[in-house]
Amino acid sequence: MLSVLILLPILAAAFIVFLPKSFSANRIRLGALFFSGIVLIWNIFILLKFDISNPEMQFQEYLPWNETLGLSYQLGVDGLSILMLVLNSLLTWIAIYSSNQQTERPRLFYSMVLLVSGGVAGAFLAENLLLFFLFYELELIPFYLLISIWGGEKRAYAGIKFLIYTAVSGALILATFLGIVWLTGSTSFAADGISTENLSTAKQILLLAGIVLGFGIKIPLVPFHTWLPDAYVEASAPIAILLGGVLAKLGTYGLLRFGLGMFPQTWSTIAPTLAIWGAVSAIYGAVIAIAQKDIKRMVAYSSVGHMGYILLASAAGTPLALVGAVAQMFSHGIILAILFHLVGVVEAKVGTRELDKLNGLMSPIRGLPLISALLVLSGMASAGIPGLTGFIAEFIVFQGSFSVFPIPTLLCVVASGLTAVYFVILLNRTCFGKLDNLAYYPKVLWSEKMPALILAALIIFLGVQPTWLVRWSEQTTTAMVAAMPSSEKTVISQVALNKGLGIGE
Repeated sequence: MLSVLILLPILAAAFIVFLPKSFSANRIRLGALFFSGIVLIWNIFILLKFDISNPEMQFQEYLPWNETLGLSYQLGVDGLSILMLVLNSLLTWIAIYSSNQQTERPRLFYSMVLLVSGGVAGAFLAENLLLFFLFYELELIPFYLLISIWGGEKRAYAGIKFLIYTAVSGALILATFLGIVWLTGSTSFAADGISTENLSTAKQILLLAGIVLGFGIKIPLVPFHTWLPDAYVEASAPIAILLGGVLAKLGTYGLLRFGLGMFPQTWSTIAPTLAIWGAVSAIYGAVIAIAQKDIKRMVAYSSVGHMGYILLASAAGTPLALVGAVAQMFSHGIILAILFHLVGVVEAKVGTRELDKLNGLMSPIRGLPLISALLVLSGMASAGIPGLTGFIAEFIVFQGSFSVFPIPTLLCVVASGLTAVYFVILLNRTCFGKLDNLAYYPKVLWSEKMPALILAALIIFLGVQPTWLVRWSEQTTTAMVAAMPSSEKTVISQVALNKGLGIGE
């Protein structure tokens, strides 16, 4: 059942790349859309069959592969990964749907997008450390090509930078996985057969540091974020959707699955550092976003800030905080996707992304009133306005984290307020303001509005019915917290944080 989510996109990619050259770009696009649609429907089917009362892995598949290496084809899905799978298939379909119908080299483009989808799904499903790494690295070259071939003016620089940073991330993770198996004396890379309890605290911290740094580059967290603005800005809008909406979630997912999940005894030791790190990332991303003149770069830096909330929740390690972390991962994915899509539409119709050159897009004279209204909605969602999914996710994160790390949580609340500042700047300068001319921009087709309308409906629905967002992960995250030291965990973490900040001395 789960293999379909991996094999179908990969086989579809192989099928598309060998299509005759006589096929038009739009026909190839429709074929890719068909295959990605099947994957999305199958993902929804699995979601509906998912037992929310069961915290364990479900729909497991196992096939021995290479016993000498300890590698097995072992798949499973739980509350930590089920929403990420849906997000991956949804945004893949959105990215293909919103792509240019006359894309150059369409066979390579759509095959790379589908290959990324299959690789990301495999990483979310893998229960074997080495299998996870193989899928984790599978998206490296496709994303590099998608940025370097179909990106903007500085696409070559952005692609190389992305490649180097992601390669370093993969190297750190592989080294850590090898260290875990070697130091624990395990004969297999199967995650459920590895226990780190008998390792010394020093060894656990060393291995955990490798995981945090490796996935921290992928998320990315400050100061490993410098590849992000270049990659997001130079990538085309559909690829930016996949980079921000899907790829970054591999980092946060890996941090929870292999950091907190495999080192529950040591997690609380480094938690104060992670909480401060998350708060710094949140504040930094928001402040730098305020200074941007390019609206796409502003959205890119907003992603850095919102990733800090997830790190804070992960550090807090309470059941509510972890539910909030998963909710924030999904919410951030769909909000960032609609923002990048709308920015892409504005750039295509107006010809610029510069704040100083945009004004009055809300006016019917401009021809972009609906796009502007959707941009206002998505900006409100990102800023955490009540009634939208962004508010629900952030509220749960802050509520679940405050009892453990009050100061970093308050700093993240400040960062959330700064988010409203830079989105007010963006919306005020683009959607409103005095018209400097009476230019009427090209009409936005309904096919161009559809992805944003779908994502907007989802943002509103999950904001009004948050149960549909949090119910899938509650049991799994509760089980993860149960594996952590229960006695005085919260108190110890808070005392460690206070010492780190020089409070109470």
